[in-house]
Parts: sequence; structure tokens; C-alpha cells
Amino acid sequence: MIEIIFDSVKPRGRAPDDGARILERIGCKGPKMAIPSHVKYLVIGAGIHGLSTAFHLAQNLRRRGRGGGEDILVVDKTGIAAGASGIACGVVRNNYFQPAMRRLMAHSVSVWESDPEAYSYHPVGYMQISPEAMHADVAQIAKEQKEIGYESVFIEGEADSLKYMKGLFDDWQAKGITSVLHEKKGGYANNRASVYGLAKKAEAEGVRILTGVRVTGFRKDARGAVEAAQTDRGTIACDEVIVGVGPWVKQIWDMLELPKAIEIKGPDGTIHKDVPMWVYWSLQEGTLGVDPKLQRTNDGGMPPVIHVDTDATLYSDVDGSVITDRMWGIYYKPDFNFGGVQGGAMPYKIETDPDHVAVDPYGPESPDFVVGDDFAHMWCSALAHCQKRFEGKIGLYKKEPSGGIGCFTADSFPVFDRFCENVYVIADSNHGYKMIGVGQLVADDIVGAGDELLRPFRFSRFAEGKLHPTSNSPFPWS
Repeated sequence: MIEIIFDSVKPRGRAPDDGARILERIGCKGPKMAIPSHVKYLVIGAGIHGLSTAFHLAQNLRRRGRGGGEDILVVDKTGIAAGASGIACGVVRNNYFQPAMRRLMAHSVSVWESDPEAYSYHPVGYMQISPEAMHADVAQIAKEQKEIGYESVFIEGEADSLKYMKGLFDDWQAKGITSVLHEKKGGYANNRASVYGLAKKAEAEGVRILTGVRVTGFRKDARGAVEAAQTDRGTIACDEVIVGVGPWVKQIWDMLELPKAIEIKGPDGTIHKDVPMWVYWSLQEGTLGVDPKLQRTNDGGMPPVIHVDTDATLYSDVDGSVITDRMWGIYYKPDFNFGGVQGGAMPYKIETDPDHVAVDPYGPESPDFVVGDDFAHMWCSALAHCQKRFEGKIGLYKKEPSGGIGCFTADSFPVFDRFCENVYVIADSNHGYKMIGVGQLVADDIVGAGDELLRPFRFSRFAEGKLHPTSNSPFPWS
């Protein structure tokens, strides 16, 4: 039985039970664990990536007779699910314009499906609802989903799209929609519950999880490999390091003395110099405090996650004024975990120099990066634009702190690669929570079992010009 130490950590986000009950359920009892002087594998971050990697790596080592969970230590400066994983909206989808992202997400969906109860996963499906400006992009996604065996239905044309949507929701009224991609797989998961599910699986494999431990630096040998991590509770010598810290990746990157700016070879062969490696975006999410059952389908069932991108003018549901006449997008789902209809809209880029962006305090506790009245006005008006049942409901919007920030790479897509010889960096570029399967792939890569799905996300793609294609979506991660 491992001892997961919870040092002055307040439960964050919404969970199916209180923090004490969760900790008791996964065996968090007893005195504080001492900092070990040496571990083979040090995993930094107790969120979706750190715990998924630890769990799958422990399985891999045991199967190959090369050790097991006792060789792995997970540390986190706060606690399990205390970062981005713990406040994630939880949407699980395949819908990406980039073939490499699509293959990666198909794998992750299969991991979600492998144990829906433990991962608190709800396979209700996902819908991408789009205007003509995105028609060709979405048609290509639909075609390539079929090629990889990912089940979806593609509807084309404004009349047929409206008919299909009214077959699900009789009050559907969004204008200018010319295609609907209905993914039969995917859906959403409850954020903290799924991460604690991973913690329990890792614990069962013998993995140790130590919270309240902040990594402050690294000690390298003459070759430049990391030989120890320095923390605020002592030094931990290690053979390999796995970094899965989400929005804090730039801080660890800087500690490893990796480049702040990079060169990128463009599609035309032009070399772009001094491109910042990292940029932060502020995430816009919230909850409408209605009965989640309000968003049932015509037959009374739970609906798929809805994602709408459109270039139709968005009018205020309060006074009829124009909110925007440019492309906009929202996503939403009924969620009993959040207590209403929960979702979000396009993030906005934080223009502050990345070196000066305050990641902590994170999420709802941030004084700078939480959503405000403008988001509530836009998002609730957008809900009303899509479905009549949401008209006049803005007064029910939950006025509580929500949102967070994401740390994006130079091209907004993940980097999964080794640095400093023995450091594996999982830089999810805010695609993170839905990518539960990345930990399994990273574990395979670490033990030399293959890296085909991860190869398009190597750091070398920037210098080699092997960039991912971009779509017409208003979202930076699509």
C-alpha cells in the first residue's frame, strides 16, 4: 500500500465525493512518506499524463521482467488532480483536422473505453456542427475517420443538417450550418474522478505518489543528463525523468535549460527565427445552472457533446445587440458533476511575455485568468442561438470562478520527446485531459516498444518543417 501524502491541499474543482473520502478510498492513510534518495523513474505531475504514464509504465516493466511500480515515484507540488486535469471540461473527441492528431485521439478513446467505470467516462458521442467555411475541412475529417475505422455519420447541406439536428433536438435553430459530423464514439468524463481512478490503478501496481513536493531544479552530469531532481523537500537522484505537468511545462523546460525561442521551417522552406517556444492562452468555460435534464434529446436520452462553429452573426439574448459578426464557436453538454449545462468558447491569447505570466495560483483561484461577464453574455447568447430552450436563461449562469490557462507550443500542437538524454517531456499544448492514452504510448516508448503514433510530435518537426496542417476552426487546437 502506497502512502499518498496530501500536504495542506484544498480539494479543487468538482468531485463526486469530498476530498477526504477520495483519499480514504485510494488508501491514503498513515504517516508522511519520506523523500527517497533515489528512484529509477521520477514522474513530475499527478494529473492525467503523469498518472497514466506511471500506471502504464509499471505494467510494462512488470510484463517485461524489468521491475514494476516500486521503481516509479510520482511527485506533485500540490496534489492529485490539482491542476488542469482537475478543472477540465472533460470532452473526449476524435474531431481533428490533423491526421496525426486523429490517430492519436482514436487510440486515447480506446483507452477511455477500456474501463469507463474507473475513468468515470460517459460515451455519449460528439458532434462537430459547422458552416460552409469549414465544410471541406470537416468532410476530410469524416473521410479519414472512415479510413481508420472510427465510426461517425457525416451530414452535408443546410437543409439536411437542420433536419438531422431537429431529429435530435426539436428546438434546434442555429443558422448557416451546412455540415454535421456526428462521432458515435467519444463523449466526456468527470475530471477529478477519472484522475483519481488512474491514481488507484497506479497504486495497485505499486507506484508511489508523493504530493506537496515542488521540483525546484535539476542536477546534471558531465554529459548533460539529469542525475537528480532538486525539490523543496530534498534531492532525489533518478535514472529517468518524465515530465507531465500541463500548464507548468514552461517552468520545468526553463529549469532544464531548454531553448526559450526556436527556429521553424515553414511550408515554403522559409526559416522563421526566434519564435517563442511557449505561449499562454486563457481558457473560457462555465456552467449554466439549469437541470442537466433540460438538455435531453427528443427521445429523452443523454445527448452527445455539442460543438458549434459558425460565421452567423451572434446577437445578444439580453438586448438583441450584435456580440460578434465574425467566426465564433462554443461547446456544451449536460453534466451532473458540474450541476448544469457546462461548456466553453474560444480561448484568447495572453499577450504578456510568457516569462511574466503567473500560472499560480491556478484555475478558479487565479486573480487574472478567470472568465467574466463578457464570456457569460457571449456563451449564454450562443446557447440560445443554437437551441430555443436556452433563451432567457442567462440569469441562471453560475457566477463562480472558472477557467484556467493553457501553455501552448509554438504551433499549438503537442511535443512528446526526450531531452537532456534521459528526460521525457509530455507537452500536451492544452490538448491534454482527453489524451489519456498518451501515457500508455509514452510508457511503450520508454521501454522501447514503439513510437509510431508519437513520432509526428517530436520536437525536431519545427526545424525539419514537418508541421501539422491547420484548419479554418476558430479554436487554436483544431
